[in-house]
Amino acid sequence: MRGRILFSIATLMALAAPAAAADRTLTIYTYESFVSEWGPGPKVKDAFEKTCGCTVDYVGVADGVELLTRLKLEGPASKADIVLGLDTNLVAEAKATGFFAPHGGISTTLTVPGRFSDDVFVPYDYGHFAVVYDTEALKTPPASLRDLVEGDPSQKIVIEDPRTSTPGLGLLLWMKAVYGDKAGEAWGRLKGRILTVTPGWSEAYGLFTKGEAPMVLSYTTSPAYHMVEEGTDRYQAAAFSEGHYIQIEVAGLTKSARDPELAKSFLAFMTGPDFQSIIPTTNWMMPVAATGTPLPDAFGRLVTPEKTLLIPSDTVAANRKAWIDEWLAAMSLN
Repeated sequence: MRGRILFSIATLMALAAPAAAADRTLTIYTYESFVSEWGPGPKVKDAFEKTCGCTVDYVGVADGVELLTRLKLEGPASKADIVLGLDTNLVAEAKATGFFAPHGGISTTLTVPGRFSDDVFVPYDYGHFAVVYDTEALKTPPASLRDLVEGDPSQKIVIEDPRTSTPGLGLLLWMKAVYGDKAGEAWGRLKGRILTVTPGWSEAYGLFTKGEAPMVLSYTTSPAYHMVEEGTDRYQAAAFSEGHYIQIEVAGLTKSARDPELAKSFLAFMTGPDFQSIIPTTNWMMPVAATGTPLPDAFGRLVTPEKTLLIPSDTVAANRKAWIDEWLAAMSLN
């Protein structure tokens, strides 16, 4: 009888275990292009679910800056376990919210320029911002940020809003890094070349590929997509003599995470070869750690910035509002 009871208990536990595992849900807040059918989200979900006995649930917002805005609005009641898609420009401001917990010393060997390391946020990819241009519409691209600012106003560019978009914020900081106190004046001159300002990257790049403008603010890695997926060299990144501003994308664990150990296991998975192999040809950014497969040859044909620009995150946090106000005044959007 005792053996039968033990057998019955063991059987019930075995039957219950898969159901319990299936009930484990990891909620990840991220940006819309990450979770789109052509982005890395679906493949990352499949790969992680095979290892975790859990379900990955994405919540997408327009762009990286909006992630931080949403967290501030939701506060401690946020359902996010992981926030994926902030960047190093927002790290200090994100930490100041008090919403994030230390990742617990995830050990990684990273290849990020500047060797970014943090006790809360873990990097998962990086890229340098660039003006991407249509070679069929623009024969002589700008060779510097000054060329862009002072060039022919009939040759338009689409840019993103720094209030809602991490690329938009990146251009704002790129201008500040090059022009300093004269950035407002530079924006005033550039204004005539700007076709429109979009809330996020997807809208901007869509207008560009539809031929609405010959230039768009994107990344040095963006041409790789067209080379690999479309077999064309039509779209290229312009190399700027002053250097290029870098974006290092990061993810963090929230203090409200329902299963902190599950969330930490995702952060560790994020820097492993399964995740890193997905990034280059879905997010079209550079991996921060070893991939399981070599990068496509197209990545060896991209612009390699001679100088990397990056303003410290605490400086960005202290000045972001003032610099955005300067931008609004110059663009007459306030």
